[in-house]
Order: sequence, then structure tokens, then C-alpha cells
Amino acid sequence: MNNSSALLDVQSVVDATDRNILVTDMSGQVTLTSCRAQQSLGIVPGIRLEEDYPGFWEHVEKILTGSLSRSEVPLQLSGCEYLVAINPLLEKKKIVGAVCVLVDSSQLDIMTRRHPSFNTLSRELDTIIDSSSDGLFVCDAHAYVIRMNPASEKIHKISANAVVGRNMRALIDEGFIDRSAALEASISKERVSLLQNKGGHKLISIATPVFDERAELIRVVVSERDVTEIDALQRELEKQEAIKNSLRDQMLAMQQAELESQQIIARSPQMIRAVQQAMRVAKADSSVFILGESGVGKGLISQLIHTHSARAGQPLIKINCGAIPESLIEAELFGYEKGAFTGALNSGKPGQFELADGGILFLDEIAELPLGSQVKLLRFLEDGKITRLGDTKGRKLDVRVLAATHQNMEEMVEQGRFRLDLYYRLNVIPIQIPALRDRDECIIPLIHHYLEAFGKRSGCRKRMTRAALDALCGYSFPGNVRELMNICERLVVMTETDVIDVDDLPGQIGPVPVPSGSEPCSLPIGLSLKDALEKVEKEILARALCAHHSQLEIAEALGVNQSTIARKLKKHQLIS
Repeated sequence: MNNSSALLDVQSVVDATDRNILVTDMSGQVTLTSCRAQQSLGIVPGIRLEEDYPGFWEHVEKILTGSLSRSEVPLQLSGCEYLVAINPLLEKKKIVGAVCVLVDSSQLDIMTRRHPSFNTLSRELDTIIDSSSDGLFVCDAHAYVIRMNPASEKIHKISANAVVGRNMRALIDEGFIDRSAALEASISKERVSLLQNKGGHKLISIATPVFDERAELIRVVVSERDVTEIDALQRELEKQEAIKNSLRDQMLAMQQAELESQQIIARSPQMIRAVQQAMRVAKADSSVFILGESGVGKGLISQLIHTHSARAGQPLIKINCGAIPESLIEAELFGYEKGAFTGALNSGKPGQFELADGGILFLDEIAELPLGSQVKLLRFLEDGKITRLGDTKGRKLDVRVLAATHQNMEEMVEQGRFRLDLYYRLNVIPIQIPALRDRDECIIPLIHHYLEAFGKRSGCRKRMTRAALDALCGYSFPGNVRELMNICERLVVMTETDVIDVDDLPGQIGPVPVPSGSEPCSLPIGLSLKDALEKVEKEILARALCAHHSQLEIAEALGVNQSTIARKLKKHQLIS
């Protein structure tokens, strides 16, 4: 058989496959094509791929040079997309050319439609890739683009047809991107994350290598996201956070000014903590239990909570449960209907709960609430409904309840005088207000505040001597701030001179006692200067010990260190 017959036989075989097949020599010149390739692609023997199909040639060249043993890449040829399989043509184990088989994507679709399960899986995969809000594209092991989803097209503002089949090296050279995560992952065979610049936009690209069962790289999947908008949002959030912090500081300053105008003097750590707790719970809608002795300012704390709550524009209704007769307390709180009891108004009357709807109800001296009324209060705290006396239907209300007492509630619960379940309902957030005797740092500021306030009201200006201040500081104030306020008002009104001294104080408040042995002494003639100084020093320390509550206060008053005071007190045997 001559060469012509052999070539004819090969041509017949190639044509019989009904596939797009072409063969090239080592220079890239086409030496053989199937009839189908000539008809659909217009490729005939004699053309040179490097000149007519440069994108095709760069893949064939890798096979001819031995860079790749085989290749399978997508290509755009004559307006159609083909999957091209390129294999070396060997003669005595030497590469003498390349054989290329081009499969039309439409044929692939026909083949997949013949396999429903594969078709379904492929369609689901396409849907997932195309519906992703992140850009996704797939490259082969040599960084040739195989697939690009719409999100990635939008990010790069280019169609997939212009990129698929291209190598990432060439795309970088053309300025498509400045760096390629896919290319770096194909080289390192490891996951690569890059922050890229694309037309003034910031892109985060993450390339993930995919390996086959033989641990050989077959694909690189790249996800990318435009984070320019996220960066802008982050900067806006930081700006808003700065504005919020500034507003918060301004609000705190306004709150502090308002606290001072409302006569809340908080200098001791216990009182500062109580005020801070009140400010914090004001924003919530929970029940608050305010505890403390009579006169410590529980009502003022309730006003503070109301002022800084979301209900500040709604009423704050204050009820002293101990000031209302037991027979009327239920009607006062929950209201009544016409004819509910003898003496009831014909029109009926809403209770304090209804008047406080949308706002806050402050129940002072809650421990004095009768057991029957405790049951109705508990029911309201559980379901938000109250029932008027003489009525059969409930009324839904929106009321926040604050309660206060000076009683020991645990003892009352043990004695059966207060319901345990109601106590737990009320005691969601307890705030303990310290007694004035435990707020030494607050006494003098409170005295100055009330002297000034009552002085303005009376049109005069009074001041107090140090001895009078010391006497008031040494008083226990069983009536707490309320008693201190009353004393200051009495002193402003009743004192004839502008200076208030110890003699002007009420009878229950006497001068600071001076310990025995420390009375003012006369210095005998002939006493040495050293002994005279020792005697005077002991008298000063004895007086300071009576006037102040700690060695630190004495040290501050006398302008020396606390260690000096401790040493001298021991020296003069004023402390053990």
C-alpha cells in the first residue's frame, strides 16, 4: 500500500468519526482535517495555527514542546465554544505532531440530556455558580480560564466569552488584573488569598486548588468579592460610632447637670453606685425595687429613672401605700365601677394604674400593701391586666412598676406579711440607697446645697462655721436627707445673723465632744518651748480626732501625711 493509499485510509477513518478532528506537524501547520472540521470550522490542510488561530496555537505548542502530556481546554472558534482535547502524535516514541479533537458544546448538551441524572446535577451546579453573589471563575491546572459566572463578569465589567480559554499570565500582561490568585495557586498548589486593585475598586480573591484521586492538580476555583463598598460602610460605621460616642458624652454631661439640678448629691462610692444603677436600668422596662431607710431619697431615684427612660413623656404616678386606708387602697390602685361600694361615684373612677397607662407607677412603702391587693398586683405583673372593683372584665395596660420600701422584706416574707411570689416579681432589679450616716462625703455638700437653695428662696445668704459643720457631720441623722433638709431650712429661716454657729443648731445636735484630758490648757510660766509645743500638738490632735472620721481626713485637714498622724497619735497615746 502506497503513502497515498495510506493517507486516503486515514482520511476515511477521520471522516467516519463525524467529529471535528485535525492533525498538525511540529511547526503548527495543519496536515489533516476531518470533513466535519472543514465544514464547521473552515480549517483546511495547509493553514498555520500560529497565524490564523493564535489562541489555539498556544495550547498546541505546549503539547509539541512536551510541556504537557495532554491538554483539554475550552476555546472560542468561529463564534462557537468547543472543548478541545489535544494529544501528541508519536512516531517511535517521538513527538511528530499533534492530534486535536474539538467537541461542540451543543453536542455536549445533547449528550448530557441523554443522561438525566447528570443533566440534573449539571443544571443544579450551573444554578449555584450563576446565582452566587460572589464572583466565581474556574481555571485548569495551568491557569487557563474554564468558567466565569455573571457576578464575576459584573465585577470585572467584561463578558465571559472574552476571558474563557485565556491564560491568566496573558490577562495580567494585558492589564486585566494586577495579580492572579488562580495563577499563584496553580504554581504553589496551595490556597491563596489576595487583595487586588481593579479600576479603583478593592477585590478580595481566594483561590482554592482542586486535586484528583492521584493528588494531581486539576482545577483552581477562585471566589472574589468587591469590598470597596464594605470598606466605605466600615468607615461610615466608624464615623457614626464616633458621633454616637460624642453624643453619649454630651448626654452624660447633661444628665450630670440635671442630677445636680434635681438635688442628687452623690459623692460617696455607695451613692454614686446607686445613681449609676438607676441610670442604667432607666433604659430597660423591668421592675425596679428601691430599698433604703426613710428619707434617703427613694422617690428622687424613681424620678431619675422616669426622666431617663423611654416613658419620660408619659406620666409618673407616685403612690404611698402606707398613706391610704386599707379599705380604700384597692379602689385607689385599680379603680371601681358604679355602685361598687357605698359612697362610690355614680360615674365610677379609674385607678392609679389606668392613670399611669403608658408611663410608670411608683409604689412607695410597698410593704404596707394589704395581702388582698398584693394578689391583684401580682396578677397585673404577670399578664398586664387589671380589673376594677365591681367589674367583670379586665383591662390591658402598659405600666412599668417601680416599688420602694424601708422594711426588711425577707423578714416580712418569712412572717407571712408579704407574698413571696410578689416579692420575686418586684425584686427584678434591686437598688440599695445608703443611709446618710454611711455617706460621710455627701453631708457637707448637701448642707452647702440646701443652705444656698433655701437662702435664695428667703432672699438671704447664710454660712456655717466650722464648729457647726463638725457638729452636723458628727450627727447620725436618723431621718437621713429629709431631716438634713429640714434642719437647713430651719437654720436659714430662724438664725438672726448671717453666720450659723453651734448654738444655732437644734437641741439634739450638740457640739463635738472633746475627750477628757484634751481641754484647752493654760501653759504655765517657765514651761520650755519643746514641752509647750508638745502640749499644743496633743491638744490639736485630740480635737482633730473628734472632728474627723479617719486618720486620712485628719492628715488632709492638718496638711501632713497620714503616716505622720498615725505616729504622733501613738506618741501622745491618743490611740492604742
